[in-house]
Amino acid sequence: MHAIEKARAATPELDQVPLPGSGATPDRWKALAAWGREDLSVARLVEGHLDARAILAELGHPAPDGLLGVWAAEPGRLRARPDGPGWRLEGEKGWCSGSLGLDAALVTATAPDGPRLFLLPPDVLEVVAGSWTPMGMEATRSETLLFTDVPVPASGAVGRPDAYVTRPGFGHGGGGVAAVWWGGADAVADGLRDAAAAQPDPPPEVLAALGEATAVLAGAWALLERAAGEIDARPDDRVASDRRALVVRLGVERAARAVLDLTTRALGASALCHRPDHAGRVADLTVYLSQLKPFSAAVALACHDLTAGDLP
Repeated sequence: MHAIEKARAATPELDQVPLPGSGATPDRWKALAAWGREDLSVARLVEGHLDARAILAELGHPAPDGLLGVWAAEPGRLRARPDGPGWRLEGEKGWCSGSLGLDAALVTATAPDGPRLFLLPPDVLEVVAGSWTPMGMEATRSETLLFTDVPVPASGAVGRPDAYVTRPGFGHGGGGVAAVWWGGADAVADGLRDAAAAQPDPPPEVLAALGEATAVLAGAWALLERAAGEIDARPDDRVASDRRALVVRLGVERAARAVLDLTTRALGASALCHRPDHAGRVADLTVYLSQLKPFSAAVALACHDLTAGDLP
């Protein structure tokens, strides 16, 4: 079954996952980590669906049925102009995970009154040919889509200008992405676990790498658990939420990259060349983690003036 079909089939289960800040954020992140451990491509679509439902709930907008997504990258490439009571969208949107396979997507665009969020079905869009040829996460179909004078009714505008980034839940969603990364890293560490279990006297380099990977994963999960508790304690504190999400994402990303490095060094080229399941996990996680790059400077700035009491 294709990744999009798997995610769509799971929507009844996903729609029971607690919203962030509802008092059960740790359970939400455990669910996301479990999906990440199972299949990062499916987990990317699951995370987008859950984030879309959380955004719609927070902004008081009804959620449609089916598999949803959030396409928020590069809002400046997509322009929105008023058209009577509704809107018209023109331009391109990159990194559209799920692409035309979704039932509806939340899309950011730049309007005369500022950045806006719109909900629309993707069947009115066109894929830019050759826009998704990755080394990993191929099954997410995160293609670039072309918007050619696409009409959006007034009911498709979600919230006020800037509502997407100024709501407290913006940071909550960032933490959810880190939970998926953690699950993917834990799955990559299975390469070390399998190697250690395959022989009665495992090589010392495998045991050492497994011990270190176990430790860094435990530390990253403790960071996630504490952050989830902080979100539930102060769900409406937007500044703390944004800073916390940046710190958590950076911490989990560093742990996941450590697991990738430890596994590759201990297992060598053999695991990447002769174990397609492991090689696929490594490729998927490498690509998925790379989305943190635009946040690195923001993380440094956010951490510059954090006090110990602000840390998650």
